[in-house]
Amino acid sequence: MQEILAAVLDPGSADGADLPGLLCAACVRELPVDGAGISLIGEQGVQLMVTATDEPARMLEELQFTLGEGPCIDAFSAGRPTGEPDLTTKAGASRWPGFGPAAIDGQIAAVFAFPLQLGGIRLGVLELYRTVPGVLDETQTAEALAFSDAATVLLLHLQQQAPPDQLPGQIDAALASRAEVHQATGMVSVQAGLALTDALAVLRAHAFASGRPLNDVAGDVVARRLRFHLGGVDNE
Repeated sequence: MQEILAAVLDPGSADGADLPGLLCAACVRELPVDGAGISLIGEQGVQLMVTATDEPARMLEELQFTLGEGPCIDAFSAGRPTGEPDLTTKAGASRWPGFGPAAIDGQIAAVFAFPLQLGGIRLGVLELYRTVPGVLDETQTAEALAFSDAATVLLLHLQQQAPPDQLPGQIDAALASRAEVHQATGMVSVQAGLALTDALAVLRAHAFASGRPLNDVAGDVVARRLRFHLGGVDNE
C-alpha cells in the first residue's frame, strides 16, 4: 500500500491531478484486468462515481446505481471482496438477475469489487472488470486489496486537504451528479406516501422496466413530467 501511494503521490504529479484516477490506472497496469473505478456508497445504497478508467467502468457503476444490485453493493454491504470470474455462465449471469445480463451485453465477462473501509467505517468500493472470464489468484487478490487500502487512504487524504466544511472537488462533482435522484426520491416519497428507501426502489424499478438510466427518470420526476402514486405512474 505504501508503494502504491508513493507512486500516486509522486511529487512530480501536477497539482490538482486526478489522484484516484492515477490509482485506478496503476491498478489496471499491475493486475490482469481491463478497467477500474472508485465509487463512494452512502445512505440507501446511492453510489457516487469518483473516477473510472474508461466508459465500461462507468457503465458498470451506472447499472448498479440504477438496478440497486451488483458486486459493488454486495461488497460494500458485506464488508468483504465480492466477485464473479465468469458472468457468461448461467450461474454467473443469474447471480445478479438484472446486472448480470446487462453487464454481458456491455462486453463485461468478469467483475471484482473490494470495499474501501477503515475499521468499521466503509466509504465505498474499488471495482475491477475483465472483458474475458478469469479469476484473480491469491497473489493478485492480495494486490487488489492493497490497492483498495491505498484508495481508502487517498480519499481520506483528499478530504483532509479540502477547505473546512467542503468536499474535495471530485467528490463534490460526483454528489452534484446525483442531486436530482435525491430530490426525485423525496418527491416520490410524498406523492406515493412511501418511505425514502421504498421511493428509491420504485424509481429504480421504473428505470429498469423502461430501460432508462435512473438519472434520466429522476430528471423527469423533478421536471414534473412523471408522477408516481400508489396506483402506478402518470406521464404529465
